[in-house]
Amino acid sequence: MEWIADPTAWAGLFTLVILEIVLGIDNLIFIAILVDKLPPHQRDKARVIGLSLALLMRLGLLTIMSWLITLTEPWISLFGHEFSGRDVILIVGGLFLLFKGTLEIRERLDPTVQHASGSRMYASFWVIVTQIVILDAVFSIDAVITAVGMVEHLTIMMIAVLIAIGLMIVASKPLTTFVNKHPTVVILCLGFLLMIGFSLLAEGYGVAVPKGYLYAAIAFSVMVEALNQIAHRNQRKAEARRPMRERTAETVLRMLGKRPVTEVENLAENAEFTPQDPSLVFGDEERNMVSGVLTLSERNVRSIMTPRNDVTWINIEDPMEQIKAYIESEPHSYMPVCRGSLDEVIGLGQAKELIADLITDNRIHLNKLREPVIVHESIGILQLMELFKEARGQLALVTDEFGAIEGVVTPIDIFEAIAGEFPDEDESADIEVIDENHWLVDGAADLHHLEQVLEIDGLIDESEEYSTLAGYLLERFGALPKPEDACSLEWGPFEFHFTVKELDGRRISSVAIERQRLEPHFPSDESHS
Repeated sequence: MEWIADPTAWAGLFTLVILEIVLGIDNLIFIAILVDKLPPHQRDKARVIGLSLALLMRLGLLTIMSWLITLTEPWISLFGHEFSGRDVILIVGGLFLLFKGTLEIRERLDPTVQHASGSRMYASFWVIVTQIVILDAVFSIDAVITAVGMVEHLTIMMIAVLIAIGLMIVASKPLTTFVNKHPTVVILCLGFLLMIGFSLLAEGYGVAVPKGYLYAAIAFSVMVEALNQIAHRNQRKAEARRPMRERTAETVLRMLGKRPVTEVENLAENAEFTPQDPSLVFGDEERNMVSGVLTLSERNVRSIMTPRNDVTWINIEDPMEQIKAYIESEPHSYMPVCRGSLDEVIGLGQAKELIADLITDNRIHLNKLREPVIVHESIGILQLMELFKEARGQLALVTDEFGAIEGVVTPIDIFEAIAGEFPDEDESADIEVIDENHWLVDGAADLHHLEQVLEIDGLIDESEEYSTLAGYLLERFGALPKPEDACSLEWGPFEFHFTVKELDGRRISSVAIERQRLEPHFPSDESHS
């Protein structure tokens, strides 16, 4: 033990520990990739067994150094070239690394190979351990020969191996977790293994590949990948600042084929872009329904209610015969019963009960009327749905901040916000399709539904209070337009022209919409003398 007092021996021990760790990194990377093929509960066990075998193999090889040194002597001669036992081991190990690395890369690049059965298939525990042992043998011989060439004392060699393997066991789990958590890192590590396999093969044929070149290439690649990981992390942080609902909606709509605004603008000059891609898996109805569901939380009741001017209501002060004829002419099952004006609501009446009272008693029994459900115009649709569930109501009255009735809303209005329009018997469709580029639209048409039909975004402005096409056009014109007044909107490679066709008093009642493809604009070449 006289080496303990020798500073040179301690310097050799420290250097040898560092070299053993460096030489064992490639082995550690390979183990990290292999154990990912095992079930989660077996990975730690395989990792510890693999490194323990490496430790035992290196200690065993150190005890038979005299035989190990003979591996460097010529063993066989082929085609005029002599191969030692070490050369044969390096060639076999290099070929194994090249084969295994190529196979692993193929499995990760081809998902049909990795998940052919639809669920992940795990490898056998002892198959993985056997592969680890084979690589341990190759890397152990390389590490032991390095140790023999650096120091003279067997004790120093064994201590260096014990320290290096101990540190590798401690660091192996976080390294394995990191490598398998980042797919790009796995591909990078497999590239390292291919490069190491090639260098072992070349060294086995007597072509020396300086280790500095290999480690410099690995260090540069690791640095580039580190920058890549930092960029991805910053991107994830930036995405995390956006509302969860917005990110979820955008992701689902992207999967269903609806492009975000920025992507559509980028495709403005793409002649192959069409608003309706037949290659999409989901049809228009499915995409529109999912879009309707995802936008419910950001819509208020004003966007789906029947406006005051179109509300069917009963004036209790009218003659009974007139009320009876009015109820019979309307398809609605529930109606507000008021006194003089819609703002003086007495209650909600069911049409069949009102008719029965009028036939039998020629009057309306006010005590049979239901208590009206009254909501503010700013209530969200999701909150309104809960209110309908609790109140078991078929109709709710919408009021403004002054208590004036703005309109009525029913559960069928919520359903239409998701699935599209379901006109009543006395109604016509708000959006009439003339052909693929022409539509005739009622001014009261919901902008969300209109965007789905036209396959565009940009009509709705959450900062504004309008929710109908008439409101959008009034905001664009700044005043009540006249018939044939028009405005346009560019969206992607198309331009949409909105032309006012009819007015009903102070309300826009009918609008014609035409879609035209924009001509691609190419800057003219100008020659300057």
